[in-house]
Amino acid sequence: MRSLATVVLATALLGAATPGAAAAAAAPGPAVSRLADTQLDARALYFESYNGLVNNNAFQKNGLLTYKGYQYAVWYTGDRSAVIARRALSERSWQTVTLPHRLTADDSHNVISMGVSRIDGRLHLNMDSHSSGFFYVKSVAGLLDDPAGHPWTSGQFGAVQTTLDGLALTSQFTYPQFIATPEGRLQLSYRTGVSGNGRNALAEYDGNTWTDLGAWSSATGTYTSEHGSSTARNMYLHGIDYGPDGRLHAFYTWREQNNAVMCASGGLTNHDTGYVYSSDRGRTWRNAAGAVVGTTGGSDTVAVGDAGTVVDPLNPDHSLMNQESQATDSAGLPHALISYVPGRFGQCTTDYVADRTSNGRVFHLSKDAAGTWKKTEIPVPLGSSQRTHLVFDRYDNAYAVMPYGRIVAASKSSGWMDWKTLFDGSGLNAFGEVVVDDTRLAQDGVLSFLYQRKSSGTTPSALRVIDFALPS
Repeated sequence: MRSLATVVLATALLGAATPGAAAAAAAPGPAVSRLADTQLDARALYFESYNGLVNNNAFQKNGLLTYKGYQYAVWYTGDRSAVIARRALSERSWQTVTLPHRLTADDSHNVISMGVSRIDGRLHLNMDSHSSGFFYVKSVAGLLDDPAGHPWTSGQFGAVQTTLDGLALTSQFTYPQFIATPEGRLQLSYRTGVSGNGRNALAEYDGNTWTDLGAWSSATGTYTSEHGSSTARNMYLHGIDYGPDGRLHAFYTWREQNNAVMCASGGLTNHDTGYVYSSDRGRTWRNAAGAVVGTTGGSDTVAVGDAGTVVDPLNPDHSLMNQESQATDSAGLPHALISYVPGRFGQCTTDYVADRTSNGRVFHLSKDAAGTWKKTEIPVPLGSSQRTHLVFDRYDNAYAVMPYGRIVAASKSSGWMDWKTLFDGSGLNAFGEVVVDDTRLAQDGVLSFLYQRKSSGTTPSALRVIDFALPS
C-alpha cells in the first residue's frame, strides 16, 4: 500500500486555543437516542446478488427521502412489484402505492432511486437497471409541496416510461442518483457503459424538459501497476452532492477492466480515491487545488491520470470498495469514507469478500480549510464485505452507519478522531448494508435508515425504518 505525504494520519486530539475552537468544544458531542422502528413491508423481496440485496444498497440515492414534513420510501415487495410509501414525520404508519412495474432481473444493482424537483414539486423515480435500459416515473406537479392535499394513490403518478419524457440517454444505464440543484432544478447522475469500461454522465430537468448534459468522466487512458496494465476503466462515485456553498462534490475510485493490474484474481481492480468538484452545476470539473480537469459533454473529461485528482493513493491489491460514501460539513468541506484491507494484514487480498470481512477497515478522509487532506482509521472492524454511510448532525459531528445497522461517531471538537460505537445494531437482525435518509437530518435532526432482516434463499423478509434523535 502506498502513502501520500499530504495525507495526515491523526494521532492526537486537536487543541482549542481560540474563541472559535472553544465554542466548538462547548457544542454537544455525537449521541443517538432511539425513537421508533416501523415496518414498511412484512414480506419484501429477498435474494442475494453481488453480496447485496436490491432493497438495501448503501449507495442508493435516494431509497429513503424527506421533504416538507413527509418521509418517502421505495422498495420491491415479495411479488417483485415496485412500491412507494409516505408518512408524515409525526406518524409511525405508512401509506403505500404499488406502481405498475415489476423487477425484471435478480440483480441487486437494479435499485429504485428518488429525487425531488423543487421547481415544480414533483417526485421522480428511476428503477430497475444494470447496464440496460431504465424505468422512469414522475408524480403530478405539486404533490410534494402539498402532500396533505393530495391523496396517496396511483393516480398521483404518471405512466412508467423507458425514457426521461422522451430523452433516451443510453441503452447501458446504471446507478441513478438524483441531485437537487441550489436553484431547484433536478439532475440525474448515471453511468453509461459497463463495469470496467464506462463513463459518468449527467442529465438535467428544468421543470419542463430533460436535457442530456453529457459524460464527464473518461474510460480511456493507461493505468499501470506493478503487476500489469489496463487501458479501460470506469469511475465509481462515492456520491455526488451539493454543499452549502453550491459546489458539487464527487469522491470516487477507479475500476480497471484488466485483472492483470492486481496480484490475485479474487480481489478487486479498484484503486485510488479521487476527488473533483464543480462550481458551475456540473459543467466544469476541478481538482482540489482548483485546476480544471474536465468538462461535461466535452472532449476533455476527468481521466485516470489527471494531476491533483488522487487524494488517497492505493493500488488494486487491497480490495478497496467502490461507491462507499461522502458528505460535506456545514463549512462546505468535503468528507468521505473509504474501506479496504490495510497493508498490516498483507499486501495481496485473494478473496475480497472473505478478506474484507476478516480484515477490512473503514477510514475517514477529510479536507481542512487549509487544503490539507487528513485520514483517520475508524477503530471498529468492518466485519463485512459491505459499505458504510456517512452523515453529519447540526454540530458537524460525524456518524458512520456501518453494515448491520451499527452506528459509530466522532466529534467535530476532536477533529473527527474520537470514533466510538453509539449503537451496536443489537436486535435488528439486519442483512448488511442499510439505506440512510440523507435529507431528514437537516429537517428535524433525526437519523433514519431503512434495513431488511436476514432471510435465506428467496424467502421474503421484513423491511423496516429505524429512527434516532441526534443532538438538537
